[in-house]
Amino acid sequence: MPGNKRGVLISFEGVEGSGKTTQARALVEWLGNAGLPFIFVREPGGTPVGEMIRSILLQPGLTVNPRCETLLFLAARSQLVAETILPALRDHMIVVTDRFADSTFAYQVCGRGLPPRLIAIFNRFATSGLYPNLTFLVDFDARKRRERGKGQDRMETENDTYHDRVRDGFLKLARHARKRVKILDGEKPVAELTQEVTAQVKNLLLNKGYKL
Repeated sequence: MPGNKRGVLISFEGVEGSGKTTQARALVEWLGNAGLPFIFVREPGGTPVGEMIRSILLQPGLTVNPRCETLLFLAARSQLVAETILPALRDHMIVVTDRFADSTFAYQVCGRGLPPRLIAIFNRFATSGLYPNLTFLVDFDARKRRERGKGQDRMETENDTYHDRVRDGFLKLARHARKRVKILDGEKPVAELTQEVTAQVKNLLLNKGYKL
């Protein structure tokens, strides 16, 4: 991979039930079939520490203060970046993550009403300044999440008004980061979205010097 000093980070974002995880897994399957070096992680989680934090954050019925919630998400992300993502990028691997720092902007800044500038600083601290090379935002009406079997964990069971704010937050972020964030229509057939994702990733990898 001439000229590629480090690997590539690709994130998938979206509201609950959007289908982002399905698309992330489809991309991982394509990378494996293509013989490309990759790892697949999720947020919160991806490390022993992160998975313990995940169990707290998603526990149904548990009351968590918004500031505490934010710090827990950031703690899990910090561990994931330090323990898994950065070492993989140094080894020129392709890192696919189901959620990353953009989720904090959507869920905690827009959803919970926390201060954006302060959270942005915390996010940069937690990620060591790391940003994805490419982000796929699977846009979807969160009010339909229960039709897709979503609505069991603590975040999923938040009211519709909250999830509307989260969706609006993702779209606002996408408008401000057009080069990095690609919006996908979550209402489209899964196979069609997978083709869109694969085409975008192929272009990115070729530009980064990967041989396909």
